[in-house]
This record gives sequence, structure tokens and C-alpha cells, in this order.
Amino acid sequence: MKAFICVIGLMLQVEIALAAAADATVSNIFLVTLDGLRWQEVFRGLDQSLAANGDYAERSETIIALYGGPNAEDSAEALMPFLHNTVFREGTMVGNRDRNSCARVSNSWYFSYPGYNEILTGVVDESIDSNAKIPNANKTFLELLNDTEDYRDRVAAFGSWDVFPYIFNVQRSGLHLNAAQNADPAENAFEVFLNRLQDDIPSPWSNVRLDAFTHHYALSHIRNHHPRIVYIGYGETDDFAHDGQYDQYVMAANRNDRFIEELWELIEGDDFYKGNTVLFVTVDHGRGEEPEETWRHHASKQSVSRSMQSLARYEEGIVGSDAVWMAAIGPGVPASGLVGTGDGCLTSNRIAATLLKLLGEDYRLFDPDMGAPMPEFLQ
Repeated sequence: MKAFICVIGLMLQVEIALAAAADATVSNIFLVTLDGLRWQEVFRGLDQSLAANGDYAERSETIIALYGGPNAEDSAEALMPFLHNTVFREGTMVGNRDRNSCARVSNSWYFSYPGYNEILTGVVDESIDSNAKIPNANKTFLELLNDTEDYRDRVAAFGSWDVFPYIFNVQRSGLHLNAAQNADPAENAFEVFLNRLQDDIPSPWSNVRLDAFTHHYALSHIRNHHPRIVYIGYGETDDFAHDGQYDQYVMAANRNDRFIEELWELIEGDDFYKGNTVLFVTVDHGRGEEPEETWRHHASKQSVSRSMQSLARYEEGIVGSDAVWMAAIGPGVPASGLVGTGDGCLTSNRIAATLLKLLGEDYRLFDPDMGAPMPEFLQ
């Protein structure tokens, strides 16, 4: 009887794997995150009150001229033209709460390490309650794929924040990760130059490098090695927001939009990637909106009573900082535009399983605790 049950179980696993393979339309995944970029700027554009506030924007006239507009739609398009003119029109997006489209994190903390863990592993781990540099006990979907024969050594990650080596648990996973001030050994003259520039141009922050370095290290590696699974984590938006520099925050968002456009141009211009690659873009958490100064912050009610006591004056936490947004483009992703979510919300812990599904993989064979795939992003 035990042998019979084992055979049945094996047959079910094979059936699941075959069904997933039959659905495969994608060979490669590019996942991009923009740290703490609010849905409000993505869908409403420039916050006119913050933009005109000299305490938050030294370059007020500049950003109003560049990213202002007669209405929210025009301003949003001016701020992030590639997302609006290409990704949103040819793919699927969610997260515009003004139009009954809701996305949120599932974790209870509303800050970066728990948010990235949720996105990358598909698992909500409430024991991750700070941004401390503690190796992640959970495996990211990149690590899970890298452990298979089909993807081994075809996975690469890049990030601006110096906690990414712990989120990816590089010591255990062995993933290729270029993060913060750590640079790969140069493989060509451009990378020699990039390494020197990173040493010569200081970042405003001790734990986050400028996104331009993250971006160009990623592009160089992609061109040279053609990894099948790529993660890029840009960070400037969050840090400029924490510094209270709204002008720099929105200019960083616009710069990130251009970086994503360059990434898509690389994908579409390379025969290895063209026509078989999905680009998925999201954020690790939101930010506050009311009172106005809370745009600088993000934290849950639980966080402000524990690891973020510097924000304890906000007894309910930073309201709205659980709100995120998601967008995807590529084969297997419907050209639905903005997707309404009714009374519910899509959640970040479902991203990993969705990307695995697009690859023709079944998340249950990797980690059944992942959030389920989102049909809104699947044809």
C-alpha cells in the first residue's frame, strides 16, 4: 500500500510538472524593484504641494516644469514616460487606488527587508522584523531556480543597497550578486572604468550606492553572459525620500524609468531575449500621504512600537505605506492595462509564484508556502 501511495504521489508531481511545462511561454525573467516609490507619483504624477514646498524641493521650478501637467495623467506620463507609454499600454498594471486597483504587501512591517523577502521568496516571514544584516533563512526564487540544472549559473542579481547580500543569503545560495560598493572583477575596459568611477564618485549614503552604477553593472553583465533570470534593485528613491528631498526623489524616479527603458531596449534588441522575456516591475513598500510630512516615511503600527520607535509619534504607523504597485510586459502577460481588483488587493507574496508560472514552473514543487500565482498577469 505504501508503495502504491508513493507511485500515485510521484505521478501527481509529474502531472503538475508537465502541465506547467505545457503552459510555458517565457524563457527569461527580468524583475526590477524601485525602492519605496509611491503609487501616487506613478499614477498621479507630481505632488504639487510637495513640489512647491521649499523645505522639500530646492529645485521646485525645475521639477514642476519637467514633470508638471494640466492633469494627473499628463504629469504621471511626464514623470515616467516609458512605464506609461510602453509597459502600461502593452502589458498589465495594478496599484492605482484612485481607480479601484489595489496592491499591497502581506507582511506586518512595511519596510525593506520584509518587503524584499516577500517579493523574492513568495513567503511572508514575520520573524524578519528589521533591516538588520542577518542571512535570510528563506530561499529566493532565484536561488531555487539556480539549484536546478536548467538555470544553474544562469541567474544574476544587482542591487544598490548593502543588505541584498543577506536577503539573497549569498554565502548559502552562491548566487551572482553585485550590490552596494562591491564590484565584480572587471571583464572588459568598460567595467575597469566603472569600477574606478564607483571609487571616485561618492554616494550620499554609506549603505546605498548610486543607481547608475547598479544599472550599468547589470547591463554589462547581461550583455556578456546572457543570464536567464535577472533581478535589479534600484534604491535612490527611498533614500532621497527619507532625506526629505522631494525634487531628488522624483528625479530619481524619472531616471529609473529611463533605466528600465534601456533594459527593455536591450531585451528587444538581443536575439537571446527578444520575444521570450518578461519584465516585471514593482516596489518593496509604499509611503505615507497624510499628514503631508509622512511622505518621507514608511512603517506599520507594529513597526513604530518596536524597531522604528523614532516614528512612535505616529501611533497608527505610517498610514498607506503598505500600498505598492506592479507592472509587467512580455509574452504570456496580457495587454490588459490597468486591472481592477474589486474589494480585494493583489499582494507582493504572489509575485515569485507568478514569475515561476510564466516560466512554465509550478511553485508548489519549489515551495508550497509561496503565495499563489496572480491570474491577472497570466494569459
